[in-house]
Amino acid sequence: MRLLLVEDDIHVATALSAVLGRHGFDVVHARSGEEALRELLPSDDVAPFGVVLLDLGLPDQDGFEVCGRIRKISSTPVIMVTARGGVRSRIHGLNLGADDYVVKPYDTGELLARIHAVSRRAAPEESAETVRDEGTPAESTLRVGAVTIELPTRKVCVDGDSVALTRKEFDVLALLAQRPGVVFRREQIISEVWRTSWEGTGRTLEVHVASLRSKLRLPALIETVRGVGYRLVEPQQTV
Repeated sequence: MRLLLVEDDIHVATALSAVLGRHGFDVVHARSGEEALRELLPSDDVAPFGVVLLDLGLPDQDGFEVCGRIRKISSTPVIMVTARGGVRSRIHGLNLGADDYVVKPYDTGELLARIHAVSRRAAPEESAETVRDEGTPAESTLRVGAVTIELPTRKVCVDGDSVALTRKEFDVLALLAQRPGVVFRREQIISEVWRTSWEGTGRTLEVHVASLRSKLRLPALIETVRGVGYRLVEPQQTV
């Protein structure tokens, strides 16, 4: 897999590139946001990147801005790798289109697991919205109270107003909306949306749920079942 490492610290980049190389990645190093954006432009000469590792502290522009610009030209999975560990920063990064967020200092095994998790996107539409009992046709639209989820177009509306969600936010919401009122275990959500059983993804799930509550402006819609997981609250329960 080709991997784009966006990191201005040459020492960090050299060490990380060596580790990633030993695990089979073809690493391309970009030292600035503009260089990264140039590398991501489509080319007939080289294979596309499988993942982007994006540091936020870049010399020419903030990594958040770079992420937003990446999303305008590419659907390549982006993992933000930064020392900014606050929840607001995590939510902001995910809202801009990042697929994951890793806080420095991190364990190399953790980073590798996250890279493999977000790269499992060969068939992105075969995620939460297509999970049905075998032989049962998938509904094209799910409705829970004021929320309408159009699966073919991946469009979400609240009281008729469109709400922009990231890929993973949509997948989490669509999965929960399949069975309103039913508790989905954290492990089940992580397995079906992130296609991994790695426990460290749990924190990422929490951030995505927090972001969904904020974007939908219905904080009570997704209920946390302590020690178990999450469920979408049925309309009669929100009255």
